[in-house]
Amino acid sequence: QLQLVESGGGLVQPGGSLRLSCTASGFTLDDYAIGWFRQAAGKDRSGVLCISSRGASTNYVDSVKGRFTIFRDNVKNTGYLQMNSLKPDDTAVYYCAARRFNYCPMSEMKGDATTIKSWGQGTQVTVSS
Repeated sequence: QLQLVESGGGLVQPGGSLRLSCTASGFTLDDYAIGWFRQAAGKDRSGVLCISSRGASTNYVDSVKGRFTIFRDNVKNTGYLQMNSLKPDDTAVYYCAARRFNYCPMSEMKGDATTIKSWGQGTQVTVSS
């Protein structure tokens, strides 16, 4: 069974950091790009960052530049999202996804069935004092 399991979300104060993890089971992530999406309350889910199978990253949200970093460890079959200097506007449910391709799109990263092989279950990130 193909599965992505996420961990690392929680409640953090503004300015704090969190690292989200996304571990695959039932398949290897080596050949797939990994994407991180987020969905705030009342808003649509949207792509944040993507990393290709070779480790090249693409950012889709200007507000996270310089604060969020995406990386992967293929030995551990895991992708990561490191989030620093968190702001209340970062509050959302964060989802990881294995794309059906080994590359990341240049502009908007869509999360539909034609582009996504498998989704994580989502993890809540709340930034509040």
